[in-house]
Amino acid sequence: MCTATRLLDQEFTTEVCYELLPEWKGTDVRITQLSGGITNKLYRVQSEKGDYTVRIYGDKTDLFINRDYEAHAIREMAKIGVSSNIIKYMPEKGVTIVEFIDDSIVLTNDHFSDNSLYTKIVEPIRKIHTSGVNFGRIFNPLVEVMRMSAILNRLNVDYREFDIAGTIERLIKLSSIINIPESEYTPCHNDLLADNFILINEEAVHKYDAPMYIIDWEYAGMAPKYYDIGDMFQEILVPREAEKQIVEEYCAGYQFDHVLYHIDLFKPFPDIYWFLWSLIQLNISKIEFDYYNYGKTKYDNAIENLKFIKKEYGVAV
Repeated sequence: MCTATRLLDQEFTTEVCYELLPEWKGTDVRITQLSGGITNKLYRVQSEKGDYTVRIYGDKTDLFINRDYEAHAIREMAKIGVSSNIIKYMPEKGVTIVEFIDDSIVLTNDHFSDNSLYTKIVEPIRKIHTSGVNFGRIFNPLVEVMRMSAILNRLNVDYREFDIAGTIERLIKLSSIINIPESEYTPCHNDLLADNFILINEEAVHKYDAPMYIIDWEYAGMAPKYYDIGDMFQEILVPREAEKQIVEEYCAGYQFDHVLYHIDLFKPFPDIYWFLWSLIQLNISKIEFDYYNYGKTKYDNAIENLKFIKKEYGVAV
């Protein structure tokens, strides 16, 4: 059994912390398990020497996550003030350690209906997309969906209640309509759910480089920026008017209709990606989570969005 699996399965104790951070030996350590992780186990560790988040990689996540690319993304995004700093990257142990962002709250879906926060939400997204950083990974939405489908097929499981093959055929047609070449891809996070936005408390803003940070860079890569925002919308599920206000903030008066159109056309892709991801996790993950119904909701949302773009734009696939 590999070290990563042992750490995933065993209790996270002070001794384990000392193993990962030997420079902390002899200090008093406070360990808190963090909620929200449905791929990995997350712990906050605190001592006089630091305050960190320890991510222990989920079982078999190497099927769809390249940890070298993730670490590179964290380092590059920390340089531009979007991510916390990486402390240790230990793939041989199945662990990444980053600075814990204190004095803050984790956003919920409800926060995305508060238009007073839109500037703070959009600023780091725009900063990512315009950073000029070259992530090592190409995240082509159609290719990634097909890759997830291939992984699921290799698990020899059957979910006939979903028309997976037929839906992918529809996405192939939709991709040809969108027709954005990989040469136009920008750095993207590709997992902008509410839990990955960390808002600094007003009284502590002076201690940080930015009022909002984004965490969890496992899926980062060069991708269409419209996909990144479409993925966010499919996670936060705000009313249409809120979507438009967020896009207006992002566009800053430039090409609103063009940007909204492409975001809408990309929405079915992340839903099918995360639907397939969920069925894979259902078969490999040791974390307690209702992956099936999470995935079913994603699938249903994708089908509804395919109907929406036909009604809204006349795009039928």
